[in-house]
Amino acid sequence: MSDHSLTRRAFLGSSIALAAQAPIKPNILLLLADNWAFPHASIYGDPVLHTPTFDRLASEGLLFKSAFAPNPSCSPSRSSLLTGQETHRLGEAASLYGPLGPHHITYVNLLEKAGYFCGFSGKGWGPGSSENRKENPAGRQFKDFHAFLAAKPAGAPFCFWFGSHDPHVPWNRGQERKARFEKSKVVVPAHLPNGDVVREDILSYYAEVETFDSECAELLTFVDIDKTVVVMTSDNGWQMPRGLGNCYDLGVRIPLAIRFPNKQHTGVREDFVSIADLAPTFLDAARVKKPAAMTASSLLSSRPADHIFLERERHANVRKGDLSYPVRGIRTRDFLYLRNFEPDRWPAGDPEFYWAVGSYGDMDDSPTKQLLLREKPQPYFDLTLGKRPTEELFDLRNDPGQVRNVASEPAYAKQRRELAGRVDSWMKATGDPRAAKGRTEFWDKAPYTGPKFKGTPK
Repeated sequence: MSDHSLTRRAFLGSSIALAAQAPIKPNILLLLADNWAFPHASIYGDPVLHTPTFDRLASEGLLFKSAFAPNPSCSPSRSSLLTGQETHRLGEAASLYGPLGPHHITYVNLLEKAGYFCGFSGKGWGPGSSENRKENPAGRQFKDFHAFLAAKPAGAPFCFWFGSHDPHVPWNRGQERKARFEKSKVVVPAHLPNGDVVREDILSYYAEVETFDSECAELLTFVDIDKTVVVMTSDNGWQMPRGLGNCYDLGVRIPLAIRFPNKQHTGVREDFVSIADLAPTFLDAARVKKPAAMTASSLLSSRPADHIFLERERHANVRKGDLSYPVRGIRTRDFLYLRNFEPDRWPAGDPEFYWAVGSYGDMDDSPTKQLLLREKPQPYFDLTLGKRPTEELFDLRNDPGQVRNVASEPAYAKQRRELAGRVDSWMKATGDPRAAKGRTEFWDKAPYTGPKFKGTPK
């Protein structure tokens, strides 16, 4: 045998050995609820709910107790999840129904270039117009997970986004589950009246949380879980008053569990994380370099954080003149600090119908909202629908329900100044247009592609 043949055989042998040793890129499965708030899962200690799928992923992987959406609004939060950036860095996409332009690179774009087969079913990125892109930012749309797997090329790793419509209002799915719920065990938040109407409303929401959990269990039967990174989480908090559209915990704090192949990472994490961190985490798992524009950090390599920054711009178009309700803030273990840039505006939307949803349109309709509008119980009406001061500060050690604003109290002056300074520094460091001197009307004038309702929808 010639030296050339021996050399070629040696080269082929070493190549095969290296290929055998090279780690296989994991599949990625994102199970995304639509408006599911922390701590509404049985593993978190909720006394009513039963969420075996979430509990299983958490017990076999990582359970996060301080996970947040960076923005309490659906498409802005989903934009952060896809791009790994703060929403104010995404221009018009920082508002609900604002477009996410093709110049914003997503983890889907990068994984596709790395050989991943990507797609979604259900609710992808949205609501909003993606006409300026070839497809939804979450990838190519499929009827369901079965159709996606059938279309996947053999041997290609996949990245799939399952976007459930649960537990989004109206809460009318899975209502047969309510028969076994114990209404007396429902934990009613401090900002809502504790009565049958509210408790029944929460039980209807719980039924859809369990429906989502059941849907996820079915999807998991079609994957090799030990070759897949499975993430189960939500885009933001629930739609009860003072939830969705608000930077209080029930609007931004969310469940999060991640199971890695072969249970590589396990335990309970108390550090603060954001779903914006999922984009660099997926890239990290796939061994794809994170682009410089991604300001979030991989959950596999980042240092534990002791805080999270929060923000919002226009949610629904519910204020005369298309006005936003801008907020920036910071949540630490002991405090929540929020800055309301336009305190003369109504945080829940104008009391009179303007364009979308109805009166106080940033709060979606529910029996609880109708109770608040009809009876105007205090202090609940003001806490959920009233105007708010420029600064809010809540001492979570004494006020976990975030109902007593201590921003103006002298005893908290030091904490208020320190947290306000951290928000200022973050805004400047991340290029927030609101960090500049003077007022910006960018988000008031940004396009709104959502529908115009003729009146309050039924």
